[in-house]
Amino acid sequence: MPASRTSQLKTNFAVEVKYEAFYTGGKIQCTKDGASMFCTCGNRIQVLDVSEGKVQKSLGQEEDEEVTCFAVSPDDQFLVAAYRNLVFKQWDLEDEKVTRTWKAIHVAPVMCMEFDCTSTLLASGSSDGTIKIWDVVKQYCTHNLRGHQGVVSVVKFHPDTNKLQIFTAAEDGKIRIWDLQTSTCVSILDKHFSVVTSLSFTDQGNTLYSSGRDSIVLAWDLKTLKVKKTIPVYESVESLISIPKGCVFPKLGVTDEPHIVTAGSKGILKVWAVNRACCAYIQEDSPLVPSESTENRSTITQILYCEERQTLTVVTSDQYIILYNLDDFSSVKQFSGHNDEVLDLCFCGKDDSHLAVATNSALIKVFTLATWDCQILHGHTDIVLSLDVNKNGDVLASCSKDNTVRVWQIDLDTGGVKCVAVGYGHTHAVGTLAFSKLDTDFLVSGSQDCTLKYWPLPETHIWDTSALSTIHPAVTERAHDKDIKCVAVSPNNKLVATGSQDRTAKLWNSSPLSLVGVMHGHKRGVWCVQFSPVDQCLASGSSDGTVKIWAISDLTCVKTFEGHDSSVLNVIFLSRGMQLMTSASDGLLKLWTIKSNECVKTLDEHSEKVWALASNRQGDMLVTGAGDSSILLWKDVTESELEEVREKQEDTILKEQELANLLQQKKYLKAIGLAITLEQPFRVLSVIKEVLSEPLGKEHLQKTIECFRLDQIDAILRFAVHWNSNSKHCHIAQCVLSIILKMYSPEELTQMPNIKSALEGLLPYTERHFQRMNRLLQQSTFADYTWKCMKLGDRFRNHPVGVPLDVLEEPTTLTSEQPAESVPQTEQSAFASYKPTRRTEDSAEELANRIVHAVKRKQLKEVRELQVSDEATPCTQKQSVR
Repeated sequence: MPASRTSQLKTNFAVEVKYEAFYTGGKIQCTKDGASMFCTCGNRIQVLDVSEGKVQKSLGQEEDEEVTCFAVSPDDQFLVAAYRNLVFKQWDLEDEKVTRTWKAIHVAPVMCMEFDCTSTLLASGSSDGTIKIWDVVKQYCTHNLRGHQGVVSVVKFHPDTNKLQIFTAAEDGKIRIWDLQTSTCVSILDKHFSVVTSLSFTDQGNTLYSSGRDSIVLAWDLKTLKVKKTIPVYESVESLISIPKGCVFPKLGVTDEPHIVTAGSKGILKVWAVNRACCAYIQEDSPLVPSESTENRSTITQILYCEERQTLTVVTSDQYIILYNLDDFSSVKQFSGHNDEVLDLCFCGKDDSHLAVATNSALIKVFTLATWDCQILHGHTDIVLSLDVNKNGDVLASCSKDNTVRVWQIDLDTGGVKCVAVGYGHTHAVGTLAFSKLDTDFLVSGSQDCTLKYWPLPETHIWDTSALSTIHPAVTERAHDKDIKCVAVSPNNKLVATGSQDRTAKLWNSSPLSLVGVMHGHKRGVWCVQFSPVDQCLASGSSDGTVKIWAISDLTCVKTFEGHDSSVLNVIFLSRGMQLMTSASDGLLKLWTIKSNECVKTLDEHSEKVWALASNRQGDMLVTGAGDSSILLWKDVTESELEEVREKQEDTILKEQELANLLQQKKYLKAIGLAITLEQPFRVLSVIKEVLSEPLGKEHLQKTIECFRLDQIDAILRFAVHWNSNSKHCHIAQCVLSIILKMYSPEELTQMPNIKSALEGLLPYTERHFQRMNRLLQQSTFADYTWKCMKLGDRFRNHPVGVPLDVLEEPTTLTSEQPAESVPQTEQSAFASYKPTRRTEDSAEELANRIVHAVKRKQLKEVRELQVSDEATPCTQKQSVR
């Protein structure tokens, strides 16, 4: 990677892959081609893509209760699920929609379901001991079968549709055969002494195999309804299948005679020859069984056979799903349906192609990131607490509550992982460990026994994978007064840092673990420490919610980052030591820039404590694991976001130039449409003003708005809300609003997504503008009235002596086109007949301004007339006039 990219400060990370729980227990089903797998997960049914290991569909709703069982039709067209509240839902698998919902007639939860081969009839077995048959096409219940005592465990239709028979089994250990034509039980097979767990027919339907927890398998002749063979399997059998006739697998000892495959409490597959009632093959290298002991075995609860792919799908009690080749039982894929709480994880393998995960169990899971194929590592006997990988990614170290440290060798070509060494010495749970950074020379570990141990590793770095080696600590030092929570090794392998619940972080020489100094400053326990890859400093995170940077030279705190409201659980350096990424117990991730001491980004995707945080070698990808059982892969999107911003800027510049050209060419329709696309309300306003400024502008504007789409009308209404809030632009807003309201019906307006908010914004300002117009109209009327009074006074003063008032001209109504000097009125007629009028095209504000100017002009004229009369009058007359 170029240095310019690695040194660039990061601004954001986005979730690229989210790996969550997709199976929490119960039966699973596969499609005919084996490409998809249906798994129960709480109140949803997840559809898993087997090739990619990702959930492609999720069938369920938030208000649904827990799914108790489900069944997929043989034609893979629909699915019927039963819920805890005794409701059935039928899902269309193509549209992912519920096509039908009905209540089950059962009085207890439904525990098993099965379709017949025609996808027409559905059988449901309940905890109330009854079986009901449903016609899915005609949508009604056809049969209600009673007779079992206890929970119904298995329902199976006879493969021959002409016989119309169904076989059921329950906790009473009896198998009942029901005739659907008469709705009666025709036979009871009661040779089992425990609950019957599985039923399987041969291809012709002449033989039935039944298994139970009484450790036997029975072969029934369905013609005579008697047991042909009893096969002791010496384990509690949970599931069985019959190998199709004609299949020959020499590696499994399968010949032309009938064979079955069983699985149960021992966690391995067994092949049985039915006629000889003996075991033909026992699986030896099962990934579910530890190689070192017979303890911690996983119970197999279900086996599924895919005829098209010739594979067996095995489901375990701890939510593992494994696909085997039928010819040799070799593992094809492994999936972990539920991860539980993720405690630690790290990238490993060639080019960080794998991910090692420690969950709340003694097993370590190694995922292939491309397909999410899961490899299960057995070895520890208690919960694994911490993981670390060496510089090359081919050696993995783990520590556990079983007080041991284990070293695992990773094959870079195949991705296989094998335990090569185990270290004993700690007396309490080992909570943290770290490899040397330059090479794989040593390993340091910290424990709840408050000791720090130095483990030297072989100099050749080549492990003997055929035998398990034992490593011993070379140096042991009591490092802290309380539990050691974290340990880190410097990039040059010379220093070791530790953090503890005693609220201190300490610095040690790596060999021979001599104390360099103690760093005091945190108010609570220290959860994480990390060395900078380039600078001589150390970062630490604490339960007090702060992250501190310490100078290695004098062990002083040079920077403190405050922003988390809860315990900081992890801290790592990014961007060549210029940035920090932290995770906390509130589920938040924060990206910090060290130089500016500020939080650049806060990422909120987890809902529980983020226990694990790691980055790949390039630093452009992060992985986090939390208590919500989810694993998130984060990708650095800084470059893509900058490129997107640049593209938006370029596009905006081009559109701005195009808009200017359209305005220059007076193509207002395209100009308004482009301005709406650019989300520029005031540019749209300026264009509308130019339209209205032309002759017949209102008609042109109406024709322009009529050409807009409904989404563009919605955008104009949003813009009008902003225009209407300003009295300077309110006339334009009201004009546009008037055109739109006259153009569209109320039904069409309600289809606009923002019509409600637009009306809420328009109403208050429109009422305010209306009130202001009323006040202006009242003021203009008063000004007009004042003007009339002034004219009457002028007429009385200039009235000749001796001329009666009734010979004056009749009063006329004042209009804006008539000059003020040509309006003779008497005092009484002026008040009686005056009605102010104004041009309809003028606004009240413009009319008021024009009236005020006219009054001022009249007053100035009268003053001038008085001045002229004063100059022509003698002094004695002036005095008398005064």
